[in-house]
Amino acid sequence: MSVRTQSSEQPAEATHRAGFACFVGRPNAGKSTLTNALVGTKVAITSNRPQTTRHTVRGIVHRPDAQLILVDTPGLHKPRTLLGERLNDVVRTTWAEVDVIGFCLPANEKLGPGDRFIAKELAGIKRTPKVAVVTKTDLVDSKTLAEQLIAIDQLGKELGFEWAEIVPVSAVGDQQVQLLADLLVPMLPESPPLYPEGDLTDEPEQVMVAELIREAALEGVRDELPHSIAVVVEEMLPREDRPADKPLLDIHANIYIERNSQKGIIIGPQGKRLKDVGIKSRKQIEALLGTAVFLDLHVKVAKDWQRDPKQLRKLGF
Repeated sequence: MSVRTQSSEQPAEATHRAGFACFVGRPNAGKSTLTNALVGTKVAITSNRPQTTRHTVRGIVHRPDAQLILVDTPGLHKPRTLLGERLNDVVRTTWAEVDVIGFCLPANEKLGPGDRFIAKELAGIKRTPKVAVVTKTDLVDSKTLAEQLIAIDQLGKELGFEWAEIVPVSAVGDQQVQLLADLLVPMLPESPPLYPEGDLTDEPEQVMVAELIREAALEGVRDELPHSIAVVVEEMLPREDRPADKPLLDIHANIYIERNSQKGIIIGPQGKRLKDVGIKSRKQIEALLGTAVFLDLHVKVAKDWQRDPKQLRKLGF
């Protein structure tokens, strides 16, 4: 078992590599946080609620020797709804198309049925190298970490495959994140950069804006709501009659929930929660787009949208 812990110097070579890596793992295994740490800016939404990532957000790591494009997929899970099944299909399609797969396993939770379910699926993908990324190492002592590393090594052996690398990281403590990038790069094909230097993600701005609003709406709501929230940005238009040095972008967005009874939870007493969601997400959106924003939010009911193919299409799934 080769576990990487110290920075290994890469031999200097003139070839440039570029390709795609995706992080998989149970919902809430630290995939989005890791993507953000590698890219060095916030591109994937992070939330302490499972299943917050619904879109394939690509974070792009630019290096002199390589371009590593990170595809962040939804967490794979045993589906209970049509939305769940569609999300799983997205995951499998992505796995078949990337150059390397990073399987995120939190250091602070013993391997469970969810991890085995994903590892079994991974075992079926023969050609793509698989790297075990042990996340959240800042939350455990060295003995617990060592036990987890052995268990992960064992899991690969049981299922008949060898991990290309096993790398412990802490995205929050910024430990070994750079090393992970150094280990992923040699697994990419030789290629010129696939994206322009300044790009950090190829997600359309509207999708990223919707995700930031959704992230703000998820914060602090009761446990029954996370899956029931979808956000659609209806339009983003520059306000007319503004001086050139003071542009303003008007954004109109709808927050969709599944039942009337959930409206009050999102809006809050005297509309306070919705106002907070607006303030919080507007700050993030302005930072993302680099311009002043007027954000107009409405809460609408799309009855049982997770189970209805027509509604799923309308909401972009």
